[in-house]
Amino acid sequence: MAELWELSAAALRAAIGRGEVSCHEVAQAHLDRCAALDPRVRAFVTLTPGTALAQADHWDAARARGEALPPLAGIPIALKDNFCTRGIRTTCSSKILGDWQPPYDATATRLVREAGCVLLGKTNLDEFAMGSSTENSGLFTTRNPWDLDRVPGGSSGGSAAAVAACMSPLATGSDTGGSIRQPAALCGVVGMKPTYGRVSRYGLVAFASSLDQIGPFARSVEDAALLLQALAVPDPLDSTSLPVEAPDYRAALTGDVRGLRIGVPREYFAEGVHETVRTAVRRALDLFCDLGATVEETSTPHAEYGLACYYIIAPAEASSNLARYDGVRYGIRADNARDVIGMFEETRDLGFGDEVKHRIMLGTYALSAGYYDAYYDKALRVRTLVKQDFERCWERYDVLVAPTSPEVAFRIGEKAGDPLAMKLSDICTIPVNMAGNCAISLPCGFQDGLPIGLQIIGKSLDEATVLRAAHAYEQAANWQPRVPSLSP
Repeated sequence: MAELWELSAAALRAAIGRGEVSCHEVAQAHLDRCAALDPRVRAFVTLTPGTALAQADHWDAARARGEALPPLAGIPIALKDNFCTRGIRTTCSSKILGDWQPPYDATATRLVREAGCVLLGKTNLDEFAMGSSTENSGLFTTRNPWDLDRVPGGSSGGSAAAVAACMSPLATGSDTGGSIRQPAALCGVVGMKPTYGRVSRYGLVAFASSLDQIGPFARSVEDAALLLQALAVPDPLDSTSLPVEAPDYRAALTGDVRGLRIGVPREYFAEGVHETVRTAVRRALDLFCDLGATVEETSTPHAEYGLACYYIIAPAEASSNLARYDGVRYGIRADNARDVIGMFEETRDLGFGDEVKHRIMLGTYALSAGYYDAYYDKALRVRTLVKQDFERCWERYDVLVAPTSPEVAFRIGEKAGDPLAMKLSDICTIPVNMAGNCAISLPCGFQDGLPIGLQIIGKSLDEATVLRAAHAYEQAANWQPRVPSLSP
């Protein structure tokens, strides 16, 4: 039998169900893997071995009593550290929160616990999810398990790296402009951004509230479907949660895509997308044709404005959301300030990193008197045009296929002095957030030993079709989850 940490969540679920292995053994194997590898990868901000083993023992005891187990009982999971976890510190990888321990769980935290998942710990991210490389973490930089000199992507780089290194079979992330899909692509794992409103955002520390969405990381499409099933539950605590019951996502994984209509937006293959990435995605499209799908080139003409539009709307919302960090209610407080205003200023200057300050200033400027109409209002109008582009595509196609990232993982520090080049990392993912659609990234090849990501985009609330297409490709390409040669 393979090592327990090598097994997929589905395989672990089956082994636990047959009584071949205990939940405690599964948890311990993954904790040992974390202890051996994380000092170099640095995926985790906080490890919770006591919590993990206690939860695992709970499910072992339930099984011994003959009780029916929930669908993911005993399966380890890592949570991005912008998910509130009651009694466990939640930092958003920012100094301003210090060792803050929330008094409540995020809905997503509660749902994965109720599904039986065992919490290994909280993962690193770009501070408040603002970045594309995890280099903007206020704590430390996470490294890509395929090459420790390279970034894992961001902002959910810690979650992607933890799954890629087999430290956890499942993880959660948040995707505001590509923060699940882009690190999934760079780390060679599966990452999905569901439809906006499909998964509750209650207890997710807000970055840009009209764009943020929670989703799963896994090493296979089947595992991603299992985790999404647990997360996709309507929630009265989130006013943007859609009151729509999720279908059976695992049942959608038929492997059959005959008659599936695939559109290929030419804008996603423009200058700036590496030729090796284009070739890998084109090869995937050829395989879809072999499987009986139809493939046609199409256009989403306003996609090229998505990046500029995003960097008005997201910072504007961040400026509002981050106003609450003032040193009064929670988090750190600057000492010896001259007065209350000084305490606000010094606390925020001390606690926020450069990228967060930069985005707050951009957003505040865009919302200020005299500039609101010129910037923010215009960006909202462009966002509508981006959404309308997708709506026209859905009249003709079931899914769209494109690269996830224009390039493979770049070296740590390589883009530190070029903010525009860093922001262009998300050029293929941002339009989906603008429109509120769902999308998945899965591996489709390698360039110089580094993974390439394939992005499949679907219409709102049609995650089942996206998962079906992704699973069919994964199976036909015989894409078995690959493990980086990262020896303990």
